[in-house]
Amino acid sequence: MHGVPTKLVLALLSLWPFCLRAQTVRVAAASDLQFAMPELAARYEKESGAKVETSFGSSGNFFAQIRNGAPFALFFSADRSYAEKLIAAGQADPKSLAVYALGRLVLWAPSDAKLKLTERGLSALTDPSVQKIAIANPEHAPYGRAAVAALENAGLYEQLKLKLVFGENISQAAQFAQSGNAQIGMIALSLALSENMKNGERWLVPADLHAPLEQVAVLINGGANKAPAARFLEFVKSEAGRAILARYGFTVPAPPNSDLGPAHEP
Repeated sequence: MHGVPTKLVLALLSLWPFCLRAQTVRVAAASDLQFAMPELAARYEKESGAKVETSFGSSGNFFAQIRNGAPFALFFSADRSYAEKLIAAGQADPKSLAVYALGRLVLWAPSDAKLKLTERGLSALTDPSVQKIAIANPEHAPYGRAAVAALENAGLYEQLKLKLVFGENISQAAQFAQSGNAQIGMIALSLALSENMKNGERWLVPADLHAPLEQVAVLINGGANKAPAARFLEFVKSEAGRAILARYGFTVPAPPNSDLGPAHEP
């Protein structure tokens, strides 16, 4: 840089990490976004220059952490009630509340299990070879509650409840099924479509067997960098963001908007 003092250049370079940190958006995301969110973040970072730092876990656990002051700027929950409770507590911005996608529950099993999921559906869970069924913990994971509701509504819960093994979140439940610690899993479609699991057998659990898995995002009042967080949320709701979510099995609301509106089934 001609004419710029070396000391000034060094001073500006030394400030660069702080500038990046000032634009970092800390995101708490439900585990069913484990594969979609990195792509969303990478695309946004490339276009904006901001950085997205994402933590994945169960929606209920993140709700508890945020209630206790965890410094997240944005919460992507798999259950709208957690976002609404944060708003009621004065910890989230009601104007930012948005349904950005609808999740789907599937049965998944390794292909060599030969459970014929597409033919048998939920009845495959009663196969003698199935000793353990992996689901997310229904105490704090929306997909776990959906799995229990689906079994109850299908009249299978009492018969199968002793076979259920709980993952801390839906990602861990998927790992149980993939690793063989369970013979089958009731997991998120977004995980079943991932590179490591796409060759397994899967069957969509009918959506009318459980409450809708509305994926809801909200800005957290106590989080830093609220402006870039709001811009990232707008990107997720944009046409480009919705296209990414759709590739990972999420149904997206149409048209995109910032109001909490109905999500549409495929």
